[in-house]
Amino acid sequence: MKRGLILSMCLLIMISCAKRRARKQAEADEEIITQYISDNNLNATATGSGLYYVIESQGTGPNPTATSDVTVAYTGMLTSGDQFDASGPGGATFNLQNVIQGWTEGIPYFKEGGEGKLLIPSALGYGTNNVGTIPANSVLIFDVRLIEVL
Repeated sequence: MKRGLILSMCLLIMISCAKRRARKQAEADEEIITQYISDNNLNATATGSGLYYVIESQGTGPNPTATSDVTVAYTGMLTSGDQFDASGPGGATFNLQNVIQGWTEGIPYFKEGGEGKLLIPSALGYGTNNVGTIPANSVLIFDVRLIEVL
């Protein structure tokens, strides 16, 4: 009985610490993103999840849903400006359920033919994981052009 209580207490403490770290990271990401917006004179819209988006060209086609197949031309960068990924001019085709959460949430704000930016907090990107040249807890910036909703 005592052992179970001690294990339960340890688990609660670990969960509390993890939540506190996530909250602090979200606050740091928000500060980084808003500074990036200010430094680059962007007219960005916050979604409430930590994601910001910028519509530079609205486009005229349909909006995708979070489950759509889409073709998107993109460049992915860190806030330092270091590029970590890019599609060719013809874009890449994928289902929005198979990408980072920031894309699943953000791409549906664009209409087919639309262009702009996604400013993605680390929790909606790769979180605490290092991925390729992307360090853990990185804010991600994507220039995107929604070529087609399939």
